[in-house]
Amino acid sequence: MSYVEVPGANVPIRMWADPSTVEGGAMQQLHNVATLPWIKGLAVMPDVHYGKGATVGSVIAMQGAVCPAAVGVDIGCGMSAVKTSLTANDLPGDLSRLRSKIEQAIPVGRGLHREAVDPKRLFQFPTAGWDDFWSRFDGVAESVKFRRERAGQQMGTLGSGNHMIEVCLDQSGSVWLMLHSGSRNIGKELAEHHIGVAQKLSHNQGLVDRDLAVFVSDTPQMADYRNDLYWAQEYAKYNRAIMMALLKEVIRREFRKAKVTFGTEISCHHNYVAEERYEGMDLLVTRKGAIRAGSGEFGIIPGSMGTSSYIVKGLGNEKAFNSASHGAGRRMSRSAAKKRFTVRDLEEQTRGVECRKDSGVVDEIPGAYKPIEQVMEQQRDLVEVVAKLKQFICVKG
Repeated sequence: MSYVEVPGANVPIRMWADPSTVEGGAMQQLHNVATLPWIKGLAVMPDVHYGKGATVGSVIAMQGAVCPAAVGVDIGCGMSAVKTSLTANDLPGDLSRLRSKIEQAIPVGRGLHREAVDPKRLFQFPTAGWDDFWSRFDGVAESVKFRRERAGQQMGTLGSGNHMIEVCLDQSGSVWLMLHSGSRNIGKELAEHHIGVAQKLSHNQGLVDRDLAVFVSDTPQMADYRNDLYWAQEYAKYNRAIMMALLKEVIRREFRKAKVTFGTEISCHHNYVAEERYEGMDLLVTRKGAIRAGSGEFGIIPGSMGTSSYIVKGLGNEKAFNSASHGAGRRMSRSAAKKRFTVRDLEEQTRGVECRKDSGVVDEIPGAYKPIEQVMEQQRDLVEVVAKLKQFICVKG
């Protein structure tokens, strides 16, 4: 579909979703965003749903301002994927051992490594910039300085909720590795610190929603936020890269005889800020639950823990600020999913997938998400599909 334009206070709301199907709370959030004085454009992805502060599945373009709640508390959250030389014929009949080895190698949930992972010990891991990255930790907000050791130990770990590690097959029978995680606790604390700072600034006191508090250019608060934001985005990217390196080591060990090789890694943020130029304006583009989909750029759009995911190439649609959805998107809250579905439902909807099938992940059941095929159909003018993946192992936090 092409987009539908809904009138907004300062900019039209361009929607790659049927407005009539979007929950009222999410639509109100979008209208609230459109009232911001600094806004130059608002694009809404087909996986749109209500979120804390700003709507998930929204792309907000502002001039001289940025809203930290529109990035979200998991700064830099995103996806990584890589194709392997393995095929379906290489896989064992019992997948439980492989899942167990992955869980042993990569801590999940609130877990951390006993000792920080040394990237120099990881096979072919690019360490250029690593020491510089950590030296810049001294320049982040004072309120998180005492978290340095924990941040090191959580580097290379998987979060909870919809974060996951999957081993998948594409339609030609090739095995892919895919994972979803972000900046862990350190990113959350930085985000919460800056949201709190923004809400106290005088220029934010008249906003329709205090969660939409912004920092404006040429102020010390904006400089501090951008410094910490970009550091946390880099942390998230390193976190996924180290997890992928650990995952590759598991695969190499478990399939030693196959002498596994790996293709080029694909990585993309979907909660972040980028400096981009549109219609002659230098803008700060915030994607919360959206990936960049510039012409020819690779991206990853996952489904749920029992459905397909997609490797895509962007079509460079500037009406969407070169963006696309970040996944299927929830169609009900976690609490609603727990009330509606049972462990038996989870077992049925994840049949054929080696994964957790207990009450702790019922809120992640496929039925709690929008149909990924419908989401992909709604953004045919944003991306083209390169590969369709289906998981056979899913590790959840």
